[in-house]
Amino acid sequence: METGLKDKVAIVTGGARDVGGEIARGLAREGVRVAVNYNSSQDEAKALVDEIAAAGGTARAVKADISDYGEVQAMTDGVVAAWGRLDILVNNAGFVKYQRFVESEPADWKKQIDICLYGALNCSHAAARHMVKQQSGRVINIVGDSSRIGEANISIAATARGGTIALGKSMAKELGRYNVTVNTIALGLIETAHQDPEFLAKNMERIVKAYPLRRIGKPNDVAPMVVFLASAGAEWVTGQVISVNGGFSMV
Repeated sequence: METGLKDKVAIVTGGARDVGGEIARGLAREGVRVAVNYNSSQDEAKALVDEIAAAGGTARAVKADISDYGEVQAMTDGVVAAWGRLDILVNNAGFVKYQRFVESEPADWKKQIDICLYGALNCSHAAARHMVKQQSGRVINIVGDSSRIGEANISIAATARGGTIALGKSMAKELGRYNVTVNTIALGLIETAHQDPEFLAKNMERIVKAYPLRRIGKPNDVAPMVVFLASAGAEWVTGQVISVNGGFSMV
């Protein structure tokens, strides 16, 4: 299928590794010029940019703390100044602290809400200004399925991501007239560098029983859906929450 993505411009937050890294690779393979956002993963971001360039693609590493609107605005304006436009924003960056809600404190909530909710607000607002001007764009949010169905021990991140879903639906209604689509991908458990391999090894048999496909996800299970939602083939898809979760939930 012709995606129509050649020479488009994307920002992928938290794009240095894991799910974000695979999304950046997938878009770059379709000819998208990719800004790989990072905050602390500088080495990984630069290595990914080099990898994309070696494969014939175009990418650049862009540092910004997405919880800081000033940094996000500078990042977004810098990408537009360098490449002339912004077509795709992937709100992928996130932060989760695993703990029981009754054992958490307000200090534990702040970073999760700042990154998972304010990060999406900041990036979406900065990107939407450019997309409205050019009368086109794609915003794609990445959340965990906990934001829709709830999950023990990650209530704060789930709450923040639930806000991101509401933001996406509201933006879709506001921005459709400008040919800007906004969709959200809800993920099941993905095997990443953030997961404790010892925990997974001990509990994998129990975990996969919750998945009809009898495995947890991998980062390259996510990237194809992002590419599709960014592509010409999804120009009449907006305001949706699409599960990529191995059947973990079916809502």
